[in-house]
Amino acid sequence: MMNFLRQILRPKYEPLNQIEIIKKNILDNFAYLSSLQPEAEIFPVLKSNAYGHGLKEMARLFNDSPAKMVAVDSFPEAQIVYKNFKGRVLFLNELPLKAYEYCRFKRSEFCVYNSATLEYLAKHHTGAKIHLFYNSGMNREGISDLKLFLAENQKFLNRIQIVGFCSHLMAADNDPEMTRRQESSFLTALDILHQAKIFPTWVHLGNSAGIFRLHNKRLTAFRAGLALYGYYPFMGQDGHLKPALRVLSTITASQSLKKGDKVSYNGRYEAQGDTQIALVPFGYYEGLDRRLSNEAEFLVHGEADFMAKIAGAVSMNLVCLDAQSNNFKLGDRVELICPSSEALNSINNLSNISQTIPYEQLVRLQSNIHRRIV
Repeated sequence: MMNFLRQILRPKYEPLNQIEIIKKNILDNFAYLSSLQPEAEIFPVLKSNAYGHGLKEMARLFNDSPAKMVAVDSFPEAQIVYKNFKGRVLFLNELPLKAYEYCRFKRSEFCVYNSATLEYLAKHHTGAKIHLFYNSGMNREGISDLKLFLAENQKFLNRIQIVGFCSHLMAADNDPEMTRRQESSFLTALDILHQAKIFPTWVHLGNSAGIFRLHNKRLTAFRAGLALYGYYPFMGQDGHLKPALRVLSTITASQSLKKGDKVSYNGRYEAQGDTQIALVPFGYYEGLDRRLSNEAEFLVHGEADFMAKIAGAVSMNLVCLDAQSNNFKLGDRVELICPSSEALNSINNLSNISQTIPYEQLVRLQSNIHRRIV
């Protein structure tokens, strides 16, 4: 009884750092992408901790969507998805052969790039559902000579189910001619499968950019990654996608500086006049790019909201903000990443300052930061 009362009466723990995911925005993005390809299925890609959004949280969220299957990269990711998503799981990458023994075959489908994986699955897991991965021009992974592959592996192909045929686009975001060549190569290879009396249900070449660029009705599925989370994979946004991620931290300390005082490692910031420094427990370990040092601005929810610029170097677990003459107090929340595309602290703007891409900014967010769906 005493333990029960302690659980009830103890103060609720509020983490200093928190990531909020706006559920409606994710589901709206899914619906919008589906409307662009109404005759195809959309497979949410949840690899790399769901692009920083939280694998467990996103897996649960998509139970409230029409998604039939989600895609992961590895077995550890699949373990989390098995527990939290009610649909099927597509493994985009191949696994160490022994790792297949731990997969739930009744709920899993596997991309196959080579003969060794095909042979292992055929010998040990008759009836396994696979997606043959074809090299349509990216030259990174996949089957390059499909006719030869089919001829050499006929005895193994007879023991599994080819339910999918897939490839990956090299430059759908900026090279229409390359995309056209890959699409042509892929569909020619699909004809080879049909000639061999193999008719996969899922024919998927398109990533997020491909959803916007490809319009062939022979494609029956698309793998949505970046766009699903609200970010366009190319210039020329149309305003329909909605970023869903907000990163919040907390002011834990303050310092008063005089003109000429320097801050943090190597004194990379020097106060130009009397000012205040607000300390926030979020650094490059948590996912804040060091190239944002002395550059990025974040939104402080103080007595009145204000933007504060990073003062000095981003440290491992801390960052200093120059609050100038604005009023703030310990415990005030700081919005490090805003879901509005136009904000100074949006993922797109922070990526531009860091001279990197939104993908990298997102996946750097540490998985141990508390995430919640709002």
